[in-house]
Amino acid sequence: MSDATFEDGRERPLNLGACDLVDLDVISSLVQDAVFPVTEMTWQPSARRFALLVNRFRWEDRAAAERRGRAFERVQSLLVAENVLGVASQGVDRRDTDLVLSLLSLTFEPGEDGAGHLLLTLAGDGAIRLSVEAIDVTLKDVTRPYVAPSGHMPRHGE
Repeated sequence: MSDATFEDGRERPLNLGACDLVDLDVISSLVQDAVFPVTEMTWQPSARRFALLVNRFRWEDRAAAERRGRAFERVQSLLVAENVLGVASQGVDRRDTDLVLSLLSLTFEPGEDGAGHLLLTLAGDGAIRLSVEAIDVTLKDVTRPYVAPSGHMPRHGE
């Protein structure tokens, strides 16, 4: 038996869960450079759930697209955190309904007894911090892939 590779998921919608730091690193790598309008961010305090509908670059398909000379793709995905006790943000104006945010990473700052903070780092010095009882995050593709509007793969510092 071997570990799964990005290529294993290239033709199927993703439906992943994270309950530890290793799992969270995988989800973070898949949502890097995801973009979303500020209006697609929802916290449901009574359900203790925070959700984002993001337009995710399909990193798992990048090598195949390059090899075959075809367009890079994005897909709409739900990024959901459960057991959320509180939400705080910095550099995010929820009243600006035209604001589009870019997610750079998803990390966990441990507290006591498995609790801690999920930190969603955004481009432009923005951040969203979720106080959680434990890591319980899912990522699920909810549309078919579509050609990335820019036509390019996201790049950093180049």
